[in-house]
Amino acid sequence: MAAAAALKTPISLGRSEWFGQTLRPTSSSSLSLQTHSLSTSPALNVRASAYSDELVKTAKTVASPGRGILAMDESNATCGKRLASIGLENTEANRQAYRQLLVSAPGLRQYISGAILFEETLYQSTTDGKKIVDVLVSQNIVPGIKVDKGLVPLAGSNDESWCQGLDGLASRCAAYYQQGARFAKWRTVVSIPNGPSALAVKEAAWGLARYAAISQDNGLVPIVEPEILLDGDHGIDRTFEVAKKVWAEVFFYLAENNVMFEGILLKPSMVTPGAEHKERASPTTVSEYTIKLLRSRVPPAVPGIMFPLWRAIRGGRRR
Repeated sequence: MAAAAALKTPISLGRSEWFGQTLRPTSSSSLSLQTHSLSTSPALNVRASAYSDELVKTAKTVASPGRGILAMDESNATCGKRLASIGLENTEANRQAYRQLLVSAPGLRQYISGAILFEETLYQSTTDGKKIVDVLVSQNIVPGIKVDKGLVPLAGSNDESWCQGLDGLASRCAAYYQQGARFAKWRTVVSIPNGPSALAVKEAAWGLARYAAISQDNGLVPIVEPEILLDGDHGIDRTFEVAKKVWAEVFFYLAENNVMFEGILLKPSMVTPGAEHKERASPTTVSEYTIKLLRSRVPPAVPGIMFPLWRAIRGGRRR
């Protein structure tokens, strides 16, 4: 798991610029068409969330230096595979014991600032009757929840995917907040070998933005995660090019949806060559490309960047 890092670098969104509580179009065509309305009407005011202060505090806690996020959001089916590997049956009692083992590990609070839970875990208690959420909070670990409904084929694309789960998301987030969750996870992916098509990039960015806005409106800090898949034989420059486009779209639509940047966390992919590329990039090269991407795309208001260490190790990158 990786420690969070706060970046203090500007961003250029291209299509629009963020001025505190005001969004102003910057293209000359937009200005010429709206000259009269801009001169007679006040600027667009962005409504602040009722949870604004809490969102900022939660994001800073999860992004605290030297700690990272524990991803323990395995579905019941995936949890069953873990149990089967040691000859145990996939029952609720066994899943409870497995998850209790994770949250009660000695010294956990020294290294973990947040824990992403599966829905069943959010409502579970330990064998001695303590809520798992309360066990985490007592260690200054923020409980989080996976809220997406998985990837499905994107019609009209080049065999690409989109992430479903916006239907009913507001009510789910409200219920999760009442149960003790304070941040949310939503994973969408972009495939370089399959394009990526403009449709897939826009769908990923728009879906993330709507999820983020709905999460904040219900008190949950959204982890924004447009994952650039490792598949493919492309070079690192191609990954960098695609990642710049994806992140530009993501932040444009986050701003369009009035998402408060101080109350989000980012979970980006490192910029690497494709997994099947003939030449592997050095750790120094990967770091340089990744930092260059973040500096060119991430607003300074964002409090933390969370890197998935296990994926970095799986892809042959170590820190």
